[in-house]
Amino acid sequence: MLAHVTNEVNIDKDNSDLGRSSAEIAIPPEMLPADGRFGSGPSKVRPEAVDSLRDVAGKYLGTSHRRDGVRSVVSRLRSGMADLFGLPAGYEVVLGNGGATCFWDVATFSLIERHSQHLSFGEFSSKFASAVAAAPHLDDPEVIKSEPGTHPAPVGRPGVDVYALTHNETSTGVSMEIRRPQGADGLVIVDATSAAGGLAIKMSEVDVYFFSPQKCFASDGGLWVALMSPRALDRVDVIKASRRWMPPTLDLSVAISNSRQDQTYNTPALATLWLLVDQLEWMLANGGLDWAASRCATSAGFIYSWAEASSYATPFVADRFQRSNVVATIDIDESIDAIAVAKILRSNGIVDTEPYRKLGRNQLRVAMFPAIDPEDAKALCACVDYVVDAL
Repeated sequence: MLAHVTNEVNIDKDNSDLGRSSAEIAIPPEMLPADGRFGSGPSKVRPEAVDSLRDVAGKYLGTSHRRDGVRSVVSRLRSGMADLFGLPAGYEVVLGNGGATCFWDVATFSLIERHSQHLSFGEFSSKFASAVAAAPHLDDPEVIKSEPGTHPAPVGRPGVDVYALTHNETSTGVSMEIRRPQGADGLVIVDATSAAGGLAIKMSEVDVYFFSPQKCFASDGGLWVALMSPRALDRVDVIKASRRWMPPTLDLSVAISNSRQDQTYNTPALATLWLLVDQLEWMLANGGLDWAASRCATSAGFIYSWAEASSYATPFVADRFQRSNVVATIDIDESIDAIAVAKILRSNGIVDTEPYRKLGRNQLRVAMFPAIDPEDAKALCACVDYVVDAL
């Protein structure tokens, strides 16, 4: 009994600087967002998409990905992506298993001839550069870095055959406008994992725009999609003809051949495909990429305006033109424990607002993908204020 009492005293002492114990802080139900999922990936999946999967489960799940039932879904995916992004003539939609991380290795084998240039301004952009640097058959890449919370600019140089850019750095909440570097002859390949479907893009500026579907496309991971220009398709053929060794799972020519038949080289996750296509067609039905990007911008407007007006919160990305409309990072005053705030939000059903662990800042990170209702983003701001006031 004495030990139990002592433990209770310690708990009270641990929370004395926070005012009330986190267990006592209940946000009034009328303040809560209708859906409390704000994760930067995996992201919120629309309940309607889950319902649609349940409706077809008996005839779709557990069927062959080489047959019409699944291949028709892949066909819808490919044609829908072409419509959503307004692909120029000759561009193709290619897909394969493994996610965007796997595509870094695909690019290392099938797209980079000798020398690449990488922009590094966060966890994921730096990992792409590291993957290439480890490849023994390639020259050391040129890596242009900037501090977290900013992004550098690519520089056109002779001898660079691939410019590797990142549309949105998920770890820091920085986005960049995608343009071909002036005077550049190399391919422009863009990691668009958290940007695709939520940020505007002019596809003529890009040769490969690749992503996985667990962000803006409100599905599960484990799949990559690449929108490829004729120049990129030709590059794959040139490297293949050079007889460079590569495993079939990383051979982009194999993925291209299978995609043209509306299938993948090896078995995909059928639920992932279905949820992705449902989200894609929902976006198209509501107005396409312009509508989806506008919806994300509305959520971002709520989040950043709240932070700028707050006495304790500040947007981490100082340059408003580099602030992401799909992932917001908000610094919290050091007198307030952001992790404690996120924990209380989680206990009230508002989940995945914790900061990116390796960034090491006292902040909240909030996704604003198309599936997230802007009114829920607005409600989140009020809930954070409520929690901080209670603490």
